[in-house]
Amino acid sequence: MIKPTFPRIINSGLALAALAILVPASTLLAAGPAPVNLGSTAHFGILAGAAITTTGGGAIHGDVGASPIAGSAIGIPAAQVIGTIYEVDASGPAGAVIAPALLTAAKGDLTTAYNDAAGRGPAPSGPFLNPGNGNIGGLTLVPGLYKFTGTASITGANVTLTGGPDDVWIFQIAADLEEASSMQVILAGGAQARNIFWQVGTSATIGTSAVFQGTIIANQAVTMNSSSAMTGRLLAFNAGVTFNGTINALPAPAAPVFTRVTKVSSAPASTNSVTLVLTTTPYFTVTLQSSPRLNPATWTTIATNYPATSPWTFTDTNILTTRTQNFYRAFVTLPN
Repeated sequence: MIKPTFPRIINSGLALAALAILVPASTLLAAGPAPVNLGSTAHFGILAGAAITTTGGGAIHGDVGASPIAGSAIGIPAAQVIGTIYEVDASGPAGAVIAPALLTAAKGDLTTAYNDAAGRGPAPSGPFLNPGNGNIGGLTLVPGLYKFTGTASITGANVTLTGGPDDVWIFQIAADLEEASSMQVILAGGAQARNIFWQVGTSATIGTSAVFQGTIIANQAVTMNSSSAMTGRLLAFNAGVTFNGTINALPAPAAPVFTRVTKVSSAPASTNSVTLVLTTTPYFTVTLQSSPRLNPATWTTIATNYPATSPWTFTDTNILTTRTQNFYRAFVTLPN
């Protein structure tokens, strides 16, 4: 999965090589609409407006939060969360972090993301309007904007989303989203869960032992039934989230990409500075490392950040004029 790239810039005798960790940006244009900007909801595996409950579900990879409801409504124990539980007051699970302002901002970004997805156009038509008469089980769907004027269901057979790693699917669903027991959303051709968005006008249900992919942005509630699995996010604005599945994993963020690496001479004469500009996924920790040579033992972390916007710019001021080359690499990490 790791495919480093080595863009090289020669500037005033100093050679700089930048490595982008994970999958580098594609040279092909992405198919489908632009992704939905999730803002500060991106690091949440579960974000709800009401109670978050479980009857023995498995691991949640990503942060968990509820607002405006009290922390006492969060029924997910900290041991079940690979991330942080955020609450509006001190009444929630042991180990939760009180962060009402953070949660208010995230709920605001959730509103923005919901309206963005619901308002995308032009209005779908032909095979992109009510595909399968509302039941997409058994279909293979290419990237694009799909609209359902009622309930969308996955029943009778699996659905396959086929496309490249940068292609995007947005599903506008006026009523419920229902995935039947043991059904699967299958990704083919390199399609990524981070680029799949399900805007749900009412509530969403993932059936027993079902497998789901993508971010659910629901106006009301979201339910994951027992033994189900998901790569995505459960975002419920007004109502609650029931998590009884075996796992809910955040999608892997897109790789950081170095868009500019520039050496700048500066005083004193014994030092230089290098400005690096990275396109990265906001609200995920990005780590920047440097090395005088491509030796695993020589990589040193020079900066970590949690950027709220992209691109992110960093200036490395610890470059010796006697060093003829320097290498940089960057990677993002999920909440832990």
